[in-house]
Amino acid sequence: MQQDIGDRDKMEKRPYAENRKIAKALLNTRIWNSDCIIGMKKLRPKSVDVVITSPPYNIGTQYKTYKDNIGRSDYLSWMKEVGSQIKRVMNDDGSFFLNMGSKPTDPWVPWEVAMQMREIFSLQNVIIWVKSISISRNDVGNYGKITDDISVGHLKPINSNTYLGKNHEYIFHFTKSGHLNLDKLSVGTKYQDKSNIKRFHKEKDLRDRGDVWFIPYKTIRSSGQERPHPASFPPKLPEMCIKLHGVERVKTVLDPFMGIGNTAIASVSLGIKCIGFDIDNYYCEYTEKRLNEIFTGN
Repeated sequence: MQQDIGDRDKMEKRPYAENRKIAKALLNTRIWNSDCIIGMKKLRPKSVDVVITSPPYNIGTQYKTYKDNIGRSDYLSWMKEVGSQIKRVMNDDGSFFLNMGSKPTDPWVPWEVAMQMREIFSLQNVIIWVKSISISRNDVGNYGKITDDISVGHLKPINSNTYLGKNHEYIFHFTKSGHLNLDKLSVGTKYQDKSNIKRFHKEKDLRDRGDVWFIPYKTIRSSGQERPHPASFPPKLPEMCIKLHGVERVKTVLDPFMGIGNTAIASVSLGIKCIGFDIDNYYCEYTEKRLNEIFTGN
């Protein structure tokens, strides 16, 4: 089943109607209620520029349809097949951003999945996605302006004296060559010490952000109402991935595990069409509704 996002009559009335690039991206975005391997087999080879996804981690997450607790060997074989299909549909200068997390009692999952991709892709970067961080004023030194210890982001409590809270996940950046040029300053950050601008002969106050990204969630007070999907990343994450690859080089983004559509939202916001797959029709319909509400006002 295909979910068509938007229609031309609605687009005439949309609040962003003057932005033809976004309008075109929305009209060309397609969300499919399908197993991603079956779906990707129907796509043309090398027809996708960037792939951004967060598959089930096989840690027992309660999805509406998918059972997230299959045997580890079966899970890893399945993920390798997913990776093989991604390589087939991704162009030679494409990027594949794979978000993986774990639970305290099973920390190996992200790296075991990454190792399945080793025979398929080159691992060009490993990005640490920080969800929550605590900063001591004593650790900041002369560079900071904080007057007290602070904690920012959201931490999922763990009732255990054995394991620390999980404040981060991984974003594995795979490419076919391992040497793809990136637009690092598109997700750059300003220099704390402004004298470095002149010292490093920079034209503007912007430097490489590095491989640690702090991207917090919005505050969620009711998981049932505000978080209809149990394991989604915020739209800023795929937005930063697309920008890092280079927006001007991206015509099509793919998310094989679409969920509630945050990759699609990020893509369309940047004027780029998105293709998404999800086996649960509820999430497909929810994604369609969100895209129409955000970009058409309906």
